[in-house]
Amino acid sequence: MEIIKPDLKPELLTDTKTNALYKQLQQILSELEQKKVSAETVAKINSEIAIINSTTLRDKDLHKMLKQKQNNIIKLLEKEHKIVPKNYYRNLWLAAGMGAFGLPIGVAFGLLMGNIALLSIGLPIGMAIGIGIGSSMDKKAEAEGRQLNIEIKNH
Repeated sequence: MEIIKPDLKPELLTDTKTNALYKQLQQILSELEQKKVSAETVAKINSEIAIINSTTLRDKDLHKMLKQKQNNIIKLLEKEHKIVPKNYYRNLWLAAGMGAFGLPIGVAFGLLMGNIALLSIGLPIGMAIGIGIGSSMDKKAEAEGRQLNIEIKNH
């Protein structure tokens, strides 16, 4: 089964950010053609693309819908096949590291020093831990051939 291509009319893509997001989605799908995915996953991706192709939304609404569909496709690929774009895990773990590691370290440091204002010292420490974990997971995904050759930019 083949993945269908997004086919929006050029007059809907007047906004530069929306146009960049649309091109990024096209790149993801072209990169995905080189990977092995199940027919069930292709059918789910095709249903998302069919919704995009049939839309008449414009400007911010179109941008929002394209972003949502792109995120749905990436989450589906990660869940079903562990296929991810470049730096996916790094970006995911950056925030998780700040919350899961940084805040507790900052609270402990602040309480030890008797000044809870030092709470913010833990955030960059947690961020560094998160980036380290995420980067190692990205390297592992690349070594196993589960990485798409595209980095997702937040437009």
